[in-house]
Amino acid sequence: MSEGQENVPEGWEKRTSRSTGMVYYLNTFTKESQWDLPTSPATSEEKSEVQCAHLLVKHKDSRRPSSWREENITRSKNEALRILEGYRKQIKSGEATLAELAVQYSDCSSAKRGGDLGMFKRGMMQKPFEEAAFALKVGEMSDTVETDSGVHLILRLK
Repeated sequence: MSEGQENVPEGWEKRTSRSTGMVYYLNTFTKESQWDLPTSPATSEEKSEVQCAHLLVKHKDSRRPSSWREENITRSKNEALRILEGYRKQIKSGEATLAELAVQYSDCSSAKRGGDLGMFKRGMMQKPFEEAAFALKVGEMSDTVETDSGVHLILRLK
């Protein structure tokens, strides 16, 4: 392999977008594309879309430290993680659902929909969020997921 070449897994093709000139990768089975270099061979069973709900807690180091709930978020990342862990315990114990908590407490505008983000494909979300979402089984909830937006709990709906 010559210097600067990547190892594109079997079943994927490296392509260049005619409109932007950016490189993307095409799954030759499903014809789905993504911006990031695939990490495993393509299969025809690849989940091309998932539907998830999430509960986001932002902190002062979030990409945009404000939300519909709070104009200026000043909590630390550790505080945000502690808050999210409290929500996770309530959900696991059956005290509340992720949707109920998201409506009240999520720092994402999806809160009014119970955190529902609708259907999305690979390449549409921040990488850590995408990886967690696509790894979940339907009905399964993630552990804490950290992104540039803040800290999340993700529930796979479809």
